[in-house]
Amino acid sequence: MLRTLPFLLLSLVFAAPAAAQKASLGVFGLWGAFAEKNRCYAISEPQRTARNNPRGAFASIGWWPGRGVNGQVHFRLSHVKRPGSAVLLRIDERTFQLAGGGANAWAPDALADADILASMRAGVEMTVETRSERGQLVRDSYALRGAATAADAAAIGCARRR
Repeated sequence: MLRTLPFLLLSLVFAAPAAAQKASLGVFGLWGAFAEKNRCYAISEPQRTARNNPRGAFASIGWWPGRGVNGQVHFRLSHVKRPGSAVLLRIDERTFQLAGGGANAWAPDALADADILASMRAGVEMTVETRSERGQLVRDSYALRGAATAADAAAIGCARRR
């Protein structure tokens, strides 16, 4: 028994961080859904970026039950945007203006989040555009195949955690 005690303690040490990490809720097309302690989200990387995604660009839809946030859209841009430059989101033929700062962009309010999410559900492709600090066009494009299912999985994942 004494010989197995160090092994058991070591197992507990490595198991604790794993329990605190994100849990996969599934991969749906080009989107994944994940749950963490206080939030759930659907996420995807761009299929095309201005230049090879140097900043780890992504699009996400998040739920934070403890904060009352449901279906919040967030984009990490592939390049830091130029101050004062607009950030436009195009989903097929619809265009939305996003709020943004640095390398991040988001819907201006919860109503816009819901409208964007509804368009994502029906859409095929979306593109986020702005100008970089150097004035170059930044265009990150995402395929929407699987976005609706991943968003549903994230929403259900957080509903089960309440």
